[in-house]
Amino acid sequence: MEDFGALEKYHIPQVCMNCGGVMVFKGVGEYRCEECGNVDFDDYGKVRQYIEGHPGANAAQVEENTGVSQKIIRRLLKDGRIEVAEGSKSFLRCEVCGKSIRSGQFCPECESKVHIRIEAQQRALNQKNAKGVGMAEKGDEGQRRFIGKNR
Repeated sequence: MEDFGALEKYHIPQVCMNCGGVMVFKGVGEYRCEECGNVDFDDYGKVRQYIEGHPGANAAQVEENTGVSQKIIRRLLKDGRIEVAEGSKSFLRCEVCGKSIRSGQFCPECESKVHIRIEAQQRALNQKNAKGVGMAEKGDEGQRRFIGKNR
């Protein structure tokens, strides 16, 4: 089953507030009603539109003017969908080393290390689950079987 958590997470409009028609995604957080053409935005679209018109705005200003909570704004930052303006006094911290970052959860160095660790864990899991010739568990008995040959 597909994960529709993003529908609630970023308040994605599904039904037109004007006519009740279906809202269709058009890109960059914008949705348009296929019946009446009404345009609405999800939280990302509202935040992005406000930031583009007000560079350097802080989270409190964005919340006040868009209605998008600071919690969701932080989630957008951590998801890497928006970033802290360059030269801003506000910043995020890398969740591993604490270095200042503009978006995401990790600085580039820690992100690389995290991915390497995840890849190593996946390789180990794949190797553990692999069964092939000569890798059978002890106690397995049987005869070799050859196709098309009598031995």
